[in-house]
Amino acid sequence: MKVIAINGSPRKNWNTATLLEKALEGAASEGAETELIHLYDPNFKGCISCFACKLKGGKSFGRCAVKDELTPVLEKLEDADAVILGSPIYLGNLTGEMRSFMERYIFPYITYSIDIQTFYPRNIPVGFIYTMNITKDLFELVGINKLIESNEWVATRIFGYSESLYSTDTYQFDDYSKYVSSIFSPQEKEKKRKEVFPQDCQKAFEMGARFVKRQKALETQR
Repeated sequence: MKVIAINGSPRKNWNTATLLEKALEGAASEGAETELIHLYDPNFKGCISCFACKLKGGKSFGRCAVKDELTPVLEKLEDADAVILGSPIYLGNLTGEMRSFMERYIFPYITYSIDIQTFYPRNIPVGFIYTMNITKDLFELVGINKLIESNEWVATRIFGYSESLYSTDTYQFDDYSKYVSSIFSPQEKEKKRKEVFPQDCQKAFEMGARFVKRQKALETQR
């Protein structure tokens, strides 16, 4: 089993990356090989609307035709038994890098056919991990619930299964006194970091383990 996590945050050791690492630890606990890829390392762009991925008889049918530093990442994902995408919420949405990545990763498998729902050849779980500064009280106001529902719907249609984990009211700075951030209580933020975030880490661990168990169960049915 191979489980790959994609970090859509510019930070390599903060909230999103930490949760992804925990998810991979969970996958490894069930015997899976794991890898964490940071999206801010490769130089790439989103979909360029060439539609080569949908050209009948085309050499790039069912896969992204653009060749750049994201191409090796997409090739690795073709062999993954589970994928976990992580992103902080910026302005009510995914980061630009994660959004561009999803265009290149998911769109080539989407069909415009009535008979065929997806070009993806297997059934694998694709998980989403979201981190955000906003509290759960603002969740629906900002529309995060709709974002999660939409991404899960697309991923389930293309890959077969999807689920999400979100961590709210996350710790943004090491020292809140250094930043213009008077709307926050550093004490409350620190309390959440110590008491709630570890629970989210455990949920991420369980997601990774659960994905591997799911794929093992599917293998035994074949």
